[in-house]
Amino acid sequence: MNLGYSFQTLDSPQLAETTISFCPDAASSEISAGGAGSSSSSRYENQKRRDWNTFGQYLRNHRPPLSLPRCSGAHVLEFLRYLDQFGKTKVHTPQCPFYGYPNPPTPCPCPLRQAWGSLDALIGRLRAAFEENGGNPEANPFAARAVRLYLREVKDSQAKARGISYEKKKRKKPAPASDSAAPQGGSPTSEG
Repeated sequence: MNLGYSFQTLDSPQLAETTISFCPDAASSEISAGGAGSSSSSRYENQKRRDWNTFGQYLRNHRPPLSLPRCSGAHVLEFLRYLDQFGKTKVHTPQCPFYGYPNPPTPCPCPLRQAWGSLDALIGRLRAAFEENGGNPEANPFAARAVRLYLREVKDSQAKARGISYEKKKRKKPAPASDSAAPQGGSPTSEG
């Protein structure tokens, strides 16, 4: 899932070898190494590594530059708000005549933002990457209460602005194994 943000230096060979790590042991090098193991990594692992490198670049570009151990939930919120400028999801303001409508008939000047689902997935990947790179789970800034509250606020405001509700996905119940569940007098219908 590409969030649409990039830095010119992310594609440089130097950054591919740059790591953000609490401890330089072999256990934490798997996610950080930009070269050797990335061709056999899953899409998720590759995206997690790119997100981790992007967050590291953000910390280095921060004024004053931040080290990871000094990073807090407030810095993560700053990063998420920074990413909004690269968003592709139209979020209507309450003053917009299309506020609450999922498919407006004409364009409007409302801002483009990062979609809640993209931010939620990003935080999940960064939370995992933090711990895989030697971070203390109790001090994980991506797991901070403020970050969870922000994500909930974004989810609710985007749902209202777009006129859609985010429901938790319900698990499908497994179909019964017996033949007695088939409807009488005809062929069983398939559900999609």
